[in-house]
Amino acid sequence: MLEKCRNAKERWGGVSKIIDQWLEQRQQLISTFINLPEARVGEELNLELDKFCSLLMDYLSSGHFEVYEQLLREGSDFADGSVEKAQLLLPKIQPSTDVALDFNDSFNGFDLPTLSELREFTAALSHLGEELEERFEIEDQLIEVLHNAHRSQVTEA
Repeated sequence: MLEKCRNAKERWGGVSKIIDQWLEQRQQLISTFINLPEARVGEELNLELDKFCSLLMDYLSSGHFEVYEQLLREGSDFADGSVEKAQLLLPKIQPSTDVALDFNDSFNGFDLPTLSELREFTAALSHLGEELEERFEIEDQLIEVLHNAHRSQVTEA
């Protein structure tokens, strides 16, 4: 997952400041996600989980309320059908948003968990990781549809 994020950053970095910042957020999110299973149960896990949930909510918010809107706005300026293609991708992102919000609600502030709660946490973390990986692929497609469609027009201008 981290390698795919680096590839996306290399591929799409420089497209716009907002996308660059968003891809940086993604990389921080993935790094924190990868380190979560190594945290010791107790205060360390609680602090890492709070950090992760905060990054997760920031990432989701940036995507929904800044990046997607900017990409669609830029795509609509060209009126070449790329917005319609992108709008087919957007609904595919919602399931991962729902899983992420549920994870945040369930585990943000995860203090002194029982063994049963740790099992639930582990399963939820794994499921969230799968959803995020799929989300990142869809988001990369969204960027590609809107960016690649206009790359030659932007460089000619």
